[in-house]
Amino acid sequence: MAKKIRLSKKEKSWIMYDCGNSAYSMAITTALFPVYFGMMKTGNSMDLGFINSAASIFVAILSPILGTIADYKDYKKRFFVFFAAMGIVMTTMLTLVPQGQWFILGIVYILTAIGFSGANIFYDAFLVDVTNDENMDSISTKGFAFGYIASVVPFMISLVAILAIGLDKAIGFQLAFLITALWWGAFTIPMIKNVTQIHYIEREPNPISKSFIRIGKTFKKIRAYKTVFVFIIAYFLYIDGVDTIIKMAVPYATETLNLNPNDIVFLLGILLVIQIIAFPCALLYGTLAKKYKAKRMIIVAIITYIVAVFFAFFMTQLWHVFILGALIGSAQGGIQALSRSYFASIIPKKNANEFFGFYNIFGKFAAIIGPLLMALTTRITGEARYSMLAIVPLFVIGLIIFLTLPEDTKAMEEV
Repeated sequence: MAKKIRLSKKEKSWIMYDCGNSAYSMAITTALFPVYFGMMKTGNSMDLGFINSAASIFVAILSPILGTIADYKDYKKRFFVFFAAMGIVMTTMLTLVPQGQWFILGIVYILTAIGFSGANIFYDAFLVDVTNDENMDSISTKGFAFGYIASVVPFMISLVAILAIGLDKAIGFQLAFLITALWWGAFTIPMIKNVTQIHYIEREPNPISKSFIRIGKTFKKIRAYKTVFVFIIAYFLYIDGVDTIIKMAVPYATETLNLNPNDIVFLLGILLVIQIIAFPCALLYGTLAKKYKAKRMIIVAIITYIVAVFFAFFMTQLWHVFILGALIGSAQGGIQALSRSYFASIIPKKNANEFFGFYNIFGKFAAIIGPLLMALTTRITGEARYSMLAIVPLFVIGLIIFLTLPEDTKAMEEV
């Protein structure tokens, strides 16, 4: 029987932050904000794709710069705190946007997304500081798994408040945004208190200007290591589809199924069930990765998403969303967590922020393309259903490239 590993305080604290920021991902990115945005901006709710792309552009530009600066001693925690605080404060500010001011709402939403994604650059990079290579898959998947199940609590409270006040009343959604911000903030405290930067490079004069020089050097390092370089390209492609589905699932279902207010309540309930499904599935991916390797489980997840996309194209009934959600929920945590831990295991530890900066820039640039393709396809064809087909090639090509990676990889030597 395998020996049960007890989590350390810093591992628990790292996982707890996922419990906090997953509330944002659930309420703001996926479920409640898209519905609220549709209320504020009459017309095509698929236009949210343009706003999601704009937010991703800012994060993609900042990622490598912030990553290289944060590799210096004591910088990682400072940047993490700044962006987490920015995301939490701006999420609170969503409650103050006057009703009908959809443009201002979009700007505030972009700021919340920059805070959320910016903090995640450093949160992801802290993985190398909280655990060892052997436990990375397990800790990473636990982060996503407990994040999914924890996010159910504030989401249920928010949903009850919205239904009690009225689905057509803005104040219910605004209260939900406040609940989300408070939950996120509370679960950030253990991370700030107990997690410290272990792997770093010593400070030097003019760190900002030298960080720009290191960006070019980092890209050369990545290109010099085939496994890292090929993985980054594959990741860029398949994570596009993953992030796009997370952000655009509600607008897509709303448009293609012509949902009325009662249907939207049912849709939000389905999303709640998906979070519960995602919890054990994420843990299962972590367990299976020990036996079959992370690479094989990522392949399974990509194939699951390809099946899900085609199912989404053909669905015609509201209950079909439950099947779609079950497919997505079964793979979502696994593909995100194992991609993160797989990457962390093949990069030099002291350059973790530097490399995760590029990991995030590729991920965020991908998140620009997917929502933009879906929004443009809907505008051009006049039919939201065809927008789902626009992301199929990204999963397929990403899978083909991923299959070229060697079966077993070892961490790069420190550089």
